[in-house]
Amino acid sequence: MAGKWADRNPVAISDLATALLDPVMRKRAGISIGLVQSWDEIVGPRLARQSRPEKIQWPRRAHEDDPFEPATLVIACEGAAALYLQHETGEIIGRVNAFLGFAAIGRIRIVQKPVASGATKVKPVLRPLSPDEKSKIAGAVGKIEDEGLRASLERLGATVLANRKPKA
Repeated sequence: MAGKWADRNPVAISDLATALLDPVMRKRAGISIGLVQSWDEIVGPRLARQSRPEKIQWPRRAHEDDPFEPATLVIACEGAAALYLQHETGEIIGRVNAFLGFAAIGRIRIVQKPVASGATKVKPVLRPLSPDEKSKIAGAVGKIEDEGLRASLERLGATVLANRKPKA
């Protein structure tokens, strides 16, 4: 295939969506999609199920020479999660600032409202693998030099085989 598309590499849909949504979210809510996507790692799975970052409110500056003032992170949460969030605001501010790479957030404002969360994923209980299945996986990935890639492929193979019914 010749033409302008011939030398393009495939791009993941998630990268395209992030590239499209990030500027919109920054403009409307002052927040990056990366922060929303990483919310689970920032606050932990228990709070992430009942909360989400809504927006970052930056203080107005009358002049460009005004000193930098940290912003307020607005977090939407459900019911009792507000109490947990309130007790962990200092730690959450530190984690969000570490994620962003600078002291962007100075305080948190909690807004109680329903948080639409996707269906919680329940991990299936996987059956234990037989020694033959384990050796088959190890043999298949044994020649891969990169340790991280090899370990990831071993986990993938183990998950695939554990989801199948054992051969009788």
